This record gives sequence, C-alpha cells and structure tokens, in this order.
Amino acid sequence: MTRMNTKRIGGAALAVALASLALTAASCRRQGGKTVSVVGSTSIQPFAEVLADEFHRVYRDIEIEVQGGGSTAGVQAFMNDIADVGMCSRNLKKGEAPQGRPVVIARDGLAIVVHGSNPVNDLSVDQIRDLFSGRAANWKQVGGPDRVVRPISREEGSGTREAFEKLVMKKTRISRKALTQESNGSVKELVRHDPGAVGYMSLGLVGTEIKAVRIGGVKPSAENVLNGSYSLVRPFLFIVKKQPRADTQKYLDFVLSDQGQRLLEKEGLVRAK
Repeated sequence: MTRMNTKRIGGAALAVALASLALTAASCRRQGGKTVSVVGSTSIQPFAEVLADEFHRVYRDIEIEVQGGGSTAGVQAFMNDIADVGMCSRNLKKGEAPQGRPVVIARDGLAIVVHGSNPVNDLSVDQIRDLFSGRAANWKQVGGPDRVVRPISREEGSGTREAFEKLVMKKTRISRKALTQESNGSVKELVRHDPGAVGYMSLGLVGTEIKAVRIGGVKPSAENVLNGSYSLVRPFLFIVKKQPRADTQKYLDFVLSDQGQRLLEKEGLVRAK
C-alpha cells in the first residue's frame, strides 16, 4: 500500500493540489494495477491507513493509496473524479457532492485538549467558546492558574474546524489571535509543549502526552460517544459513487465489516453500526 501525506490546502492552492492528485491517479492507472485512491480528511487518514494495511493482507492484488489534504480537498477530489473515495470528517453541506453517496464509517468525539500540567480538568461549552473567542484570555477566568490562554485552531476548509465551529462556537468567531495548524498532529505537538495552550482534535488521536478535559462533567471517551452523553461528536464519512467500482466496493465492504469496525474501535473510534 502507498501512503502519501499531503499538507492541508486552501484557496488557489487547492487547484494545484488537485492537479497533482490527478497526475498521481493517472500514473497509477497507466501502471495497470488495481488502485483505489482515498483522499481527504487528515483526521480520518491514519485510520484509513490502518484499514488499508489490513485490507491488503486479504486482497493482495488491490493497492489502497491514502492521501491527506483535508475534508474539502477530499470532497473536491471525489467530485473531479480524481479520488475513488473522498474522506470527510464533517457532515456534507447542502448540494455538496450530489453525484456521491456519503457513508458513515465511524463516529468520533471532538476532544478539547490542554497541556498535561494544566490543572483544569472540566470545561463547559460556554467556557470553551470563551477561550477560543478571546473573551477568556487568562486561564484564571475558567478556574485555572494565572496564565495567558493560547488557543490553537485548525485552518479554513478543515472538517475538524467546521465541526468545532458548529458544535462549540455557534455564531461566535474564533479569535484572530488563535494559532492555526494544518493537522491533528500539529495541534497535539503545540499543546504538548505549551502549558497555556488549548486546542481541539480527534478523540481517537489524543494519546497520553496531552490531556483531554471533561465537557460539562462528562469524560471524553468512546463509551460516552456511543451512549450519547458526550456532546461533541461528528461523523467520519467515506464519499463514494452511487455505483462504485468493484475494487472500491470491496474496500468499503471491508471497512464496514465486523473486522473493519473492530479495528476502528481498537483505534479509539465508535463503530458506525
């Protein structure tokens, strides 16, 4: 299996990235191999790679090529027939990808993360909104130490950011002073080294190096996502054609199979069914 990590893209750069993806796809087709191109959300990307590795153990003649780029890039790559599968970590907008079929492959909690030394263990949604809007500029305003808050956000076009804006920010804008990062990994790295930082990221990718706070007293966990008590939840989508190619359908069937869903559960996500 081939893994190609791309930087998240926006604006005019998206056209250049899509052109690059198109060249890659054309190269794979010229080689005559059976290749399924999976492009999009950097939140879904590592899970799609785990699934692709396991899928390739069974179907040795089918290559799954997983690339990042972001949810919006994934949708557009699918719409432009560059990708067989578009990965999107948010709900589709009205009229988006009309020729496609969104398939929920898993559900993911959106974790609010802080430095391990930060004594704040629980925040309300209103407090989170204040931290990211700049209304709460010091941690003591939400029960923490006398320390400047440094919010870390994702960039425009990120499915993770769009989910955060919908679930937390509502109509309030994220502060222009927030640092913008291009992946879950970048957010995690900044939070890990900054006692004043607060960020948001995929619950399944938090790990042990930083701390995910409770939301309104509810622990961020796959169990609480499943039982509905944790409120910050979003879908992980694969966008495929209404009648996908046979190789694409095999990969999708594997992802939705009990084996595939157990793999996702093991990685910290909540199964789709």
